[in-house]
Amino acid sequence: MAPKKAKKKAAEASSNVFSMFEQAQIQEFKEAFTIMDQNRDGFIDKSDLRDTFCALGRLNVGNDELDEMLKMAPGPINFTIFLSMFGEKLKGTDPEETIINAFKIFDPEGQGVLKGEDIKYYIMSQADKFTEAEVEDMFTNFPLDVAGNLDYKNLCYVITHGEDKEAE
Repeated sequence: MAPKKAKKKAAEASSNVFSMFEQAQIQEFKEAFTIMDQNRDGFIDKSDLRDTFCALGRLNVGNDELDEMLKMAPGPINFTIFLSMFGEKLKGTDPEETIINAFKIFDPEGQGVLKGEDIKYYIMSQADKFTEAEVEDMFTNFPLDVAGNLDYKNLCYVITHGEDKEAE
């Protein structure tokens, strides 16, 4: 891609990207960017990616894999491009309220929790059926409470914001 076209594409990708996120989310992305920008030059490059993988315990990352990751960006990865890439990945996610409303069908009393066994039955028997392993994985990531209930409001928050409400 010609440098002019790359700059134009990068500019289009960054336009209004900050309006896609809440201020707290932008701050979290900034912290992640700063951690990944190992050499502190304001850009994430191949060396930064390799160092980040090493810090996460993955030592044998190939150049081809790193190059493929870098190709996903419309240009050099500064914070604005980094943020726009996350925005593109998250664009298909429904708003939190929409997801909560879907769960409310199974919670007519509006308690905010659903019986784990009921959820398991529904997601293994309806539409895009989950496997037993996928259900177990979900319950590992979003454990049931002592009464065997799933806090679907917290689950929806994590899906749309990326972290547990109680962790804030």
